[in-house]
Amino acid sequence: MQEFTAVWVRDPRIQKEDFWHAYMDYEICIHTNSLAFTKKSSCVRRRTHLPKLPPKNPFFSLNNAREIGARMEGLRKFLEVVVHSPVLLSDSCLHLFLQSQLSVKKIKACAEGRSRYTVSEAIHNFGSGIKRFESDSEENVEEEEDC
Repeated sequence: MQEFTAVWVRDPRIQKEDFWHAYMDYEICIHTNSLAFTKKSSCVRRRTHLPKLPPKNPFFSLNNAREIGARMEGLRKFLEVVVHSPVLLSDSCLHLFLQSQLSVKKIKACAEGRSRYTVSEAIHNFGSGIKRFESDSEENVEEEEDC
């Protein structure tokens, strides 16, 4: 059987930080038979800062379907390249980002072995409540560089 990895970017949602600030996040879904992935199907919500997406427009409207669609398509194309790169597929941060609900701070801690759960546990248990693995002390892991 031939190996495949499919990526979908869908369901843009406006997230309001406060009265003046809002951002868009997206659902990223993966379906694969690749041995590089622990979980064969997953969907997570992410706000992304990636290269080669259509540039931000100072007059960007969170309600402009054309601009949102262009950004989603750019993200999908970028992720297609990423999930087909053997070098990038060896990084557990990538798998945690794409297949768990952990924050970037917790992804870093998990990948570095500073959590009470393994990368595999975080990926397989994201939908059933990763909170059961976390303690209050893990909430205090200092913010470090993004993965």
